[in-house]
Amino acid sequence: MELIIATSEFLVDTAKDVLPIVAFLFGFQYFVIRQPMRDGAQIAAGFVFVVVGLGLFLVGLDKTLFPLGRLMAEQLTSPAMLAGSGAAVAVDWQDYYWVYLFAVSVGLAAALAEPALIAVSMKANTVSGGAISVWGLRSAVAIGVGIGVALGCFRIITGLPLHWFIGALCVVVIVQTVFAPKLIVPLAYDSGGVATSTVTVPLIAALGLGLAEAVPGRSALLDGFGLVAFACLFPIISVLAYSQLALLRERAASSERRDGAD
Repeated sequence: MELIIATSEFLVDTAKDVLPIVAFLFGFQYFVIRQPMRDGAQIAAGFVFVVVGLGLFLVGLDKTLFPLGRLMAEQLTSPAMLAGSGAAVAVDWQDYYWVYLFAVSVGLAAALAEPALIAVSMKANTVSGGAISVWGLRSAVAIGVGIGVALGCFRIITGLPLHWFIGALCVVVIVQTVFAPKLIVPLAYDSGGVATSTVTVPLIAALGLGLAEAVPGRSALLDGFGLVAFACLFPIISVLAYSQLALLRERAASSERRDGAD
């Protein structure tokens, strides 16, 4: 019964959030474009599905992913997991290696399953005429997300200031942008956005909040957030690096062909 009530509340809240968008779109259609809207019944049914889908998605986040993230963080940071015994012992950041390994794994898996990333990879493959591999781009982004989430967990555990990491990462992105192939730069920047969407954000946000609550001396508000920023910046770095390595490999292959011809 409690779940039904919570679901109903989420559906009502979602409908309130979607209503301004619906009003704007229909108002713009009738008062600015002044053309009849085709397939009105289908569009209305689509909005209903959007409301129901978003509402159920929010229920899932609230009832499963966020509690699961906190539970996993508590278990991974328990004294038994860190020191191999149930006794409370002093631990350092190196002792949280299971947390880092789990962060890399969940980042990789979530990014590979991200629908937005799949769609962008397929479009990039089509537009580039096959030059950009679907799995190559997805793998590069997934590796970036995994490393970013692990580094974000390291920051939460150590309590180091967030702006140190973000500033350094931005410098790396700028330097890579100067030397990377210009055709890949816009796609690399978009990859950071599509990597942090429906699947990835709830998982890593739950992990960050749970980890900040489980690690002694950390604040969920001050330290629990910021993982999404790492997961957004690192795919840009990894995709730019992927393009730079591909360019170097192509140049090396061209050099070998010239040497063979000579």
